[in-house]
Amino acid sequence: MLKKFSLLSLSAAVLASMSVNGVPTDAEAVTLKWHTFVPPVANPSKFYKPWAAKIAKDSGGKLKIKLFWTMQLGGKPTQLLDQAKDGVVDIVWTLPGFTPGRMPRVEPFELPFVHKDAVSTTLALQDFQAKHLGPDLKDYHPLLLHVHAGFLFQTKKPVLKMEDLKGMKIRAASRGGVWMLEAFGAIGIGMPLPRIPGALSKGVIDGVTLPYEIAPAVKTQDLVSHFSTLEGHQPRLGTNVFTLLMNKKKYEGLPNDLKRVLDANSGRNIAKAAGELWVKIEESGRKVVASKKKNKFHTIPAIEVARMKAAAGPVFDRWYDEMKKIGVNGPALVKDARAMIEKYSK
Repeated sequence: MLKKFSLLSLSAAVLASMSVNGVPTDAEAVTLKWHTFVPPVANPSKFYKPWAAKIAKDSGGKLKIKLFWTMQLGGKPTQLLDQAKDGVVDIVWTLPGFTPGRMPRVEPFELPFVHKDAVSTTLALQDFQAKHLGPDLKDYHPLLLHVHAGFLFQTKKPVLKMEDLKGMKIRAASRGGVWMLEAFGAIGIGMPLPRIPGALSKGVIDGVTLPYEIAPAVKTQDLVSHFSTLEGHQPRLGTNVFTLLMNKKKYEGLPNDLKRVLDANSGRNIAKAAGELWVKIEESGRKVVASKKKNKFHTIPAIEVARMKAAAGPVFDRWYDEMKKIGVNGPALVKDARAMIEKYSK
């Protein structure tokens, strides 16, 4: 009798773990750990929370993305690429620029004045990835590469010409950004985003290159008073490349049906939506900045923008020299990046 009861109990347990009417139970769900450096209140959450929810819905609950913000799972922002590569977490959203030279082939998009807008540059990145980024991404399963709307000067003192930047300590997120600031006469300081509030409040830096959308997350609307864009059809200095990367073995180990769900919510399938969302959240970020009466908005005149573009020339030469060292044709990559952006700007 005991044996019969045990068999019945086992059968019930097996049935309980199976799909009911084709809908998987929680016991069958695959949960992926997603990790990043920004807080959940930051504007990028407006993309990644719905993205995770859609994957869960499209998979019928079989594939879930658990979001961990503000380095909740440990480590530093500079370690996120390794966390995904080594399987410490399953997915990361981070900037390769935090670890200069780690993914050098993405850097043309971060050089001065190459970027135009979040949509055209993000779409161009999809073409560029397919053609050029295999070596940089070989240790990952890439889910998306994209950019923000582009950065502007957010400073304690107004910036209206290059001379205003002389000796000013300004934060950038990539080595291309640091080199650009140095070319303008500033002191460029590479720094991950979470360190910005403390560095500004303590006077370690005098300003940052950031888009508006992230300002509320690092309180630049409170810590600086001057916000400068550029006159002309290209109002931003440049941008930063963001990578959404998955552990390669974890992806390869997924059942085919879950791979299809993830693929449908990756790469070209979501690139335009990402670009458009980053345009939208830029507007909401600017509203937060504008809500502080002390804050002043400036436009650097076209004649000064032309001087900045001329001064930025050596930044490209410096990057080309770095590419030569690793056997990469830097000018060809920049040419392709510009052509691909132009293609989607029309």
